[in-house]
Amino acid sequence: MTSRRSARSNANPAKLTSAAVDWVHDHVQVTSAVEVTRQRPWSTVARTTDADGVVWFKACAPVQAFEPRLTAGLSDRWPDRVPEVIAWDEKRAWLLLRDAGVLLREHGNPPEVWLHVLPRYSELQLGETTRVAEHLAAGVPDLRVETLPEKLPELLEHPLPFDPGAVAKVGRFASTFAGWCEDLAARGIPASVQHDDLHHGNVYLDGDSTRVLDWGDSSISHPFASAVVTFRFLEQVNGLAPDDPWFDRLRDAYLEPWGSGLADVFDLAVRVGRFAHAIAWIKQRQAVPASERAAFDEEYARVLRRAVAVIP
Repeated sequence: MTSRRSARSNANPAKLTSAAVDWVHDHVQVTSAVEVTRQRPWSTVARTTDADGVVWFKACAPVQAFEPRLTAGLSDRWPDRVPEVIAWDEKRAWLLLRDAGVLLREHGNPPEVWLHVLPRYSELQLGETTRVAEHLAAGVPDLRVETLPEKLPELLEHPLPFDPGAVAKVGRFASTFAGWCEDLAARGIPASVQHDDLHHGNVYLDGDSTRVLDWGDSSISHPFASAVVTFRFLEQVNGLAPDDPWFDRLRDAYLEPWGSGLADVFDLAVRVGRFAHAIAWIKQRQAVPASERAAFDEEYARVLRRAVAVIP
């Protein structure tokens, strides 16, 4: 289980509480110590083993407290594309998972793997459109297209790491953005679960299976906006130019479960999604201690620049 933002490394990992360790022991017969492998402002991850292999424990902070329930539900309905959930505790926001395989990052970030990942993920989203009300009631953040115009000012209400002049540009963009959102909503694609961190650090390979982990950044939003992060990492990690033919191939793979003639809707959803992504990061940033915020803001500045870049 990994995270995309390097600001959250921990030189001296904490120990789990005795209650958390006891809970793990209640659900698996461990064969090794339960050891913290990563601690972040929004979650703590620990590793252990049992007779069947590696087991992962995750404790979510309040900003991502919806993740255990969401993951458990997705795992029940989509066991071939979400990791196996051994146990979860909604009140304490704890999650216990079977190992999901080899991290895609260990293979680089080959675009051809995404040709397999994206339509499978898209099928999940299509299936989850009927459960939007359930997800919202369980605390999954609401970033549906119709809510975004009223949320855009949040980017101007906080001292975020914008480049010079960007704040004024975003302010002037408000009416245009509202028009984009109105247009996108009129295209008729229903809202669904949107992972919002879909990159090579959250996809695992196990033979022919691919599974998506770490649903704590998710929201209910336009489904196609998931490509914002996937495509950003293909540019950053793989060095693909924005006009590389791979992006059209991956777009088409993503859209296959939804039907034909949606390329223009996808492109609009990605433009709108860049701002939804930037808005979602505000809550994450607020959870980061002041001492770690400068490192966090290095990546956040990149997210903001990519959003501002689509302003006409």
